[in-house]
Amino acid sequence: MSRHTAREHLFTMTFEYLFNREKNEATLNALMMDASLSDEDKKYLSDTYDGIVSQYVELTDTLSRFTEGYTIDRLYKPDLAAMLISTYEMEYLSNEIPAAVSINEAIDLVKKYSAEKSQAYVNGVLASVYKFLNEEE
Repeated sequence: MSRHTAREHLFTMTFEYLFNREKNEATLNALMMDASLSDEDKKYLSDTYDGIVSQYVELTDTLSRFTEGYTIDRLYKPDLAAMLISTYEMEYLSNEIPAAVSINEAIDLVKKYSAEKSQAYVNGVLASVYKFLNEEE
């Protein structure tokens, strides 16, 4: 359960990053104080947030290949935040997190924070990202 909580905190920080385009240490520090998170989950949260921020251009370039009809700037921010997390996990954490888990978690975030129609769209984009990343190997 705490990994789910860590991912939801990561979603919050990624969503915030989409508006400010800068890392917010205050938000990170506040979310890291969540007592339900294990040390491993805190490391995941911090490292993955750093990774998303540092690889933002690469991640959005990958996503933009599959967002037919939409530019990255036109996507719903909750959808984009969830897709950034999942894309990062599939590309950089594939040995730790199975792609199916990453995609399902992204869909859960979209169900909770975005429009109803977004679920199928996000699922389709992430399935295409998964195929693309596995073709590269």
